[in-house]
Amino acid sequence: MGDTGPGPPQLRPGRALAHTNGASGSGSPHRSDGRPPQTPRGARRSGPDGRPGTTPPVPGRPTSFRSLLGLLGLPALLFALITWQVVADGPLVRVDERLSRALVHPDRVSELLSDLGNVQVAVPVLALALGYTALRSRRAGAGHWWWPAAAGTLLMALVPALVVPLKVLTDRPGTPAVPPATGYFPSGHTTTAVVAYGTATLLLLPLLRSPAARRALVAVCLALVLGVSFGLVRRGYHWPLDVAGGWCLGTLLLTCFVLAVSRSSRRRSAGTPSSSSGPS
Repeated sequence: MGDTGPGPPQLRPGRALAHTNGASGSGSPHRSDGRPPQTPRGARRSGPDGRPGTTPPVPGRPTSFRSLLGLLGLPALLFALITWQVVADGPLVRVDERLSRALVHPDRVSELLSDLGNVQVAVPVLALALGYTALRSRRAGAGHWWWPAAAGTLLMALVPALVVPLKVLTDRPGTPAVPPATGYFPSGHTTTAVVAYGTATLLLLPLLRSPAARRALVAVCLALVLGVSFGLVRRGYHWPLDVAGGWCLGTLLLTCFVLAVSRSSRRRSAGTPSSSSGPS
C-alpha cells in the first residue's frame, strides 16, 4: 500500500533510513540495515573543557587563545636566560660588551631616537589611543567598554613596578659612555616603548578596515620600538642585552594584555543570548 491513504504513514523495513531500533537496540533512529551511524556518539571528540563537541570541537577556547598562552613561555624563557647571564657575568655578557663597543657612536640622531622611549613621549601616545578606543566602544554600546582601556592603563603601570626592582636586583653597571652607575638591566625605555606603542597598536588595529592601513600601523609600531632600541645602544645609554631584556619583558606584558582582553570578550559573547533563540 502507498502512503496516499487516509491513515498515518507506515514504517517500511526495507527503507535505508527507516526508524527502527537498529542493531544496537538503543531505540534511536538510524540506518535499518544495522550499520552504525556515520558519526557515533562515542567517537565524537570533546571540547577542551570536556564537553561533547563535533569536529572542530565546539564550544571551547579558540586555538588562538591557546597559542597566545603558549607564547608566554618563549619570552619568559629568554628573559630568564638573559637575566641569569647578566647576574652570573656569563659568556653572553662578554659578547654583549664587544658588541656594544662596536656599535656605540653617540650622535644627535641616536639621542633623539632614544627619547622616543621616554615616559613623556610614549605614555601620551598610549593615553590618546586608550581614550579614543574607549569612546568609540562606548558610543557603539559595547558591554564593558571601559575594560580594554583599564587593562592598558594597568599594563603601563606595571612597567615601573617590574623594571625598578629588577634593576636593583641585577645591579648591572652602565656602558663606558655614561657616568659610573648601576641598575641598567633591563632597559626601562625599551620596555616602555614596547608596552606603550604595542598596546596602542593592538587597540587601534580592530578599528581599521583596510589591510594596508593595518600593515602601516604595525610597521610604524615596529619602527618606533626598533628606533628606540637602536638609539639606546648607539648612544651608549644601554648594553644590547639591556635592550633585549626590555623586549622580552614588554612582550610578556603585551601577551598578558591580549589574553585578558580576549578572555573578557569571550565572556561577554557567551553571556549574550542568541538572536535566533526565543524565550522558553
